[in-house]
Amino acid sequence: MSQVQHVAIGTSSSPDNSEVSIKLTHRIQHYNSNPVSLTDVFDKNINSPKSVNILNEKKKFYVNSLEGNTTGVYSLEDFSLIKTINHKFNEKNQNLFCENTYFDYKFRTRSNNLNYFDGKPVEGCFSHNGRYLWVTYYRRSYDLMAIDPSAVCIIDTETDSIIRVMPTGPLPKMISCSPDNKTIVVTHWGDNTIGLIDISSNNPNDFSYLKNIVIDYRLSLNFNLDSVINRDNECGLCLRGTVYTPDSKYIFIGKMGSSSMAIVDVANRKYIGSVSGMKSNMRHLVINNSFLYVSINKSGFVQKTSLNKFISHFTEETKNKPYSDWQSIYVGEGARTIVVEKSGKYLFAAINNKSKIAIVRTEDMQVIGECKTDSYPVGMDISQDGKWLIVTAQGKPGGGGNSVMIYEVNYQQNGGSVVE
Repeated sequence: MSQVQHVAIGTSSSPDNSEVSIKLTHRIQHYNSNPVSLTDVFDKNINSPKSVNILNEKKKFYVNSLEGNTTGVYSLEDFSLIKTINHKFNEKNQNLFCENTYFDYKFRTRSNNLNYFDGKPVEGCFSHNGRYLWVTYYRRSYDLMAIDPSAVCIIDTETDSIIRVMPTGPLPKMISCSPDNKTIVVTHWGDNTIGLIDISSNNPNDFSYLKNIVIDYRLSLNFNLDSVINRDNECGLCLRGTVYTPDSKYIFIGKMGSSSMAIVDVANRKYIGSVSGMKSNMRHLVINNSFLYVSINKSGFVQKTSLNKFISHFTEETKNKPYSDWQSIYVGEGARTIVVEKSGKYLFAAINNKSKIAIVRTEDMQVIGECKTDSYPVGMDISQDGKWLIVTAQGKPGGGGNSVMIYEVNYQQNGGSVVE
């Protein structure tokens, strides 16, 4: 898309007679200080918003602004700002760090004051029934090439304050909590590894790393420190989408720089191999109601398969053969984050290149609606009752973004939400 797009409050999906429709009712943005609508709010906290996490139990949501070094906390009832969490660390908050080392990783760009930095928040996940929000940092501000250990912070959602910061491998992006709430996995885009953390205690001070697990090979980070490296491209396998199976036995990790999915055995803390057969450049993984969904970024597809069939494939002798039992639907180039509402009947996809949201009926994998967005949507979450779809538009060097769009979802089926 060559021109920056800003859509009006009230923009709805088409066709308007679809079984599911969405309407932009509120927006929080940092590009228009004099908006026309009262529900279009100017907020300087919104600076390259990367992701959003809805905490349904406490009726609030968290927006991670990558370049603003902040996480904004907002009400899910009136969408007002509750608090701004700053990811800035100096002499006043060094008590948040219990350790400086991450396995055998070395700091190359700094030898002292390792924990004096601004964090660039990327993705988040909740643990302990929503008590804690974990947020990964793309890199420490002084580590311009993302070759040093980065970090992940733990936010207490009772106080919306950072209570601990743990080191990670280089350039962590995705993070996921096991359904049994025993482990957290941090996926390192920077060097083909994942970090497995024991969170079985209710005391955050007891959380500790179990293992750094290599996927295929650990990427060498011996870059010339005087050169300019684009670490979004120089990332090896570019590990991204990460999800636990419902029984917490396996972790699936999408290789965005490849055409296969890595499988990790959680109990044995072991990478057991990869499964090919899906389209290449997968970006996001979701498991819902016994189905596995994958978004394919570059070519713009969403794929679906039976979770049980997929697990049977890699646990039996067929694991070395491509897995081909996929249903696929084209949604538009740049398919990024996908979410499936609780009943599993409908999937929503953020289409970055086309600046829109695609609505997919999962039963037959058909696109039943589309809605325009502000330029370059990337992050997304849906409330547990299926009523609110919140989408972040991060932007690109040419402009756009700096927007958090809140869509009301209307289900024509059964006179309302399909979520019971």
